[in-house]
Amino acid sequence: MSNVSKELVKDKSQGGKPLSAEELRKLDAYWRACNYLCVGMLYLRANPLLREPLKAEHIKNRLLGHWGSDPGQTFVWVHLNRLIKKYDLDLIYLSGPGHGAPATLSNSYLEGVYSEVYPDKSEDVAGMLKFFKQFSFPGGIGSHCTPETPGSIHEGGELGYSLSHGFGAAFDNPDLIVTVVVGDGEAETGPLATSWHSNKFLNPVRDGAVLPILHLNGYKIANPTVLARISPEELEWMFKGFGWEPHVVEGDDPATMHQLMAGVMEDCVKEIRAIQKKARSAPKGTAPERPRWPMIILRSPKGWTCPKEIDGHKLEGSWRAHQMPVLDPVTNPKHLKMVEKWMKSYKPEELFDESGKLIAELREMAPVGRRRITANPHANGGLLRKPMELPDFRDYAVKVEKPGQIEVSPTDVLAHFLRDAMKRNMTSFRVFGPDETASNKLQAIYEASGKTWMAKLLPEDADGGDLARDGRVMEILSEHTLEGWFEGYVLTGRHGFFSTYESFVHIIDSMFNQHAKWLEKSKLELRWRAPISSINLLITSLVWRQDHNGFTHQDPGFLDVVTNKSPEVTRIYLPPDANCLLSVGDHCLRSSNYVNVIVADKAPHLQYLNMDDAVKHCTKGIGIWDFASNDAGDEPDAVIACAGDIPTEEALAAVAILRERCPDVKVRFVNVVDLFRLMPETEHPHGLSEKEFDSLFTKNKPVIFNFHAYASLVHKLTYKRTNHENFHVRGYKEKGNINTPLELAILNQIDRFDLAIDVIDRVPRLQLTAAHTKEWLKGQIIEAVNYAHENGIDSKEIREWKWPL
Repeated sequence: MSNVSKELVKDKSQGGKPLSAEELRKLDAYWRACNYLCVGMLYLRANPLLREPLKAEHIKNRLLGHWGSDPGQTFVWVHLNRLIKKYDLDLIYLSGPGHGAPATLSNSYLEGVYSEVYPDKSEDVAGMLKFFKQFSFPGGIGSHCTPETPGSIHEGGELGYSLSHGFGAAFDNPDLIVTVVVGDGEAETGPLATSWHSNKFLNPVRDGAVLPILHLNGYKIANPTVLARISPEELEWMFKGFGWEPHVVEGDDPATMHQLMAGVMEDCVKEIRAIQKKARSAPKGTAPERPRWPMIILRSPKGWTCPKEIDGHKLEGSWRAHQMPVLDPVTNPKHLKMVEKWMKSYKPEELFDESGKLIAELREMAPVGRRRITANPHANGGLLRKPMELPDFRDYAVKVEKPGQIEVSPTDVLAHFLRDAMKRNMTSFRVFGPDETASNKLQAIYEASGKTWMAKLLPEDADGGDLARDGRVMEILSEHTLEGWFEGYVLTGRHGFFSTYESFVHIIDSMFNQHAKWLEKSKLELRWRAPISSINLLITSLVWRQDHNGFTHQDPGFLDVVTNKSPEVTRIYLPPDANCLLSVGDHCLRSSNYVNVIVADKAPHLQYLNMDDAVKHCTKGIGIWDFASNDAGDEPDAVIACAGDIPTEEALAAVAILRERCPDVKVRFVNVVDLFRLMPETEHPHGLSEKEFDSLFTKNKPVIFNFHAYASLVHKLTYKRTNHENFHVRGYKEKGNINTPLELAILNQIDRFDLAIDVIDRVPRLQLTAAHTKEWLKGQIIEAVNYAHENGIDSKEIREWKWPL
């Protein structure tokens, strides 16, 4: 905590009015400047300071944007500036209301940050005009707090994640205050509703603070908001039940509201620092208890300070102020005059000098340097990021003397590497998972740190509960909240790892989409945004081992979602064994500006590659396995390819069957770790050239591809390849329920018997010579299914199958 912050005092001055008359005048003037800029962004493409009468040709041809939450957000911002200056606060701001970017943009411009980042948007009339025109304009910027917006780590294009992002930013940032304005429409979303519980995971000793401000302006696009229409008592009870201490600021008179907000916001900062001081000054060894953190309920009119009515209809304080309060100023002279009167009500001539720059006394209202909210380095977390200190992953290798002889759990092996990675990064690395860390065989991580838990502890928790006030494993049964924490954590410069069941990673489909879009824009277009740590998602408890959970837990479709996003920021890895998983895991933790998706099962599986070979294989991303191929020096009759641990095992078993029963068939075995290697290099930075691809898959031979997920995905990635017409992909077909592993594979035709049949059917000379083998294979399928239905498990021969030496 800074020395200045320690000087916070309790007493308000001015007889209950914390602002002097002069402070109030300047604060209100700065607020008016913010609001003027917000309206200018929405409407103007010329005449930025209204130094001539407003004309239709000064108005944008397409009016795109949202006004409703902007004045409330700028109101919050000017009061934050006051406290940052007064107490030297380290503070960032997250805008939760949808399309509320004008509030952040206007403040970035007034702070001078926007002009520093974008010199053509200079602090003068010409720069202001460019600043106005670009907003929601072709070739310009969007109406959310997009990556182009300095000071933003939260775009808000999809509602619900602002508060979880805020907590992610606060974890392990002890001096940081994250102010999150939550829109009352946003507050109706499931992810936001759950994220109020994040206060049960914030440790006042080591973490920063989150100050939520619920902005109750009463309306969404065309409907009232739920929380604005319940009684004040019910609203207060709700937040007290969530564990918050709510403070209310309510009204519409600016002078009165400024005094109220100044007092309440200062009280909240004092409460935060008092909580932290108490926890941090406690005797050594004292476990901190969960405090009741402050929050603010700000009730102000929708579209505050815009015209009261339009054509006899209520405007300010109604849903009509949500987007563009005046829709047709270009074609309606009366409404054009209304916009002009509205903008002039902010008195721009008093706010900006002749050159168009904010006047000196108002410029002094903003913090300076890195204390400016939009210049705070936590909102450009790559500036603060330090590479992880990692152990040598080779030290955790599984000893593989011969392929396909021993079984281990790949995720259990990875867990020991992650455990020691955490031990070396105890202030910058966290592991996230929805109550599934142990279920996913990652429990070795608890040896480094327990599960973060600030709620009540019971004596029996000491018996294997692994709960800890200072834990670094984040578990809550909300994938949304976890992903939000994770994103906020890496966006502010730290590192993390997320594991979850394959079937339910779909819960964060849209969150992944939003983050991938943020990364793409940041990585490819914004040189001023420093690279951040990658989002690392371990997808486990896989479709092919859901014999106990059934049909609802069988869905590998997240990979399809990932391939829809930019190849510049997405990677998919399907390591076939534990040593490959170690290599992939180390690579992903070292990477930046990606979403890395790792698919690896938690159940015991056969191991194939020693560590040296695993590293080479993962580095190449795709390769021929010589031990499973017999085409050396000759052209193969067929290529058997695979991606994924179970598909690999079944494909190898098919090769063994063919070798035994059709010894003259020449098979090449190809395993894929990096799925995007299948794409042409012209479409993906990690794709194979056509020459490399042809050397693996040949130009005219059948390729039987055994795939972990839906077969259509492989076709999507390879449809431009020379030999694509000969690709025959096996994958999940939405078949199965409570089945044994082999039975589930048979139902979806990724099993060893169906694969061998497929080779026989597609190699012309085998169609005649291997007819008896084909009939035997069909019989094996029938026997396997019957055995499973009678005994509830696969036969010992199947369960204990090993690669023949």
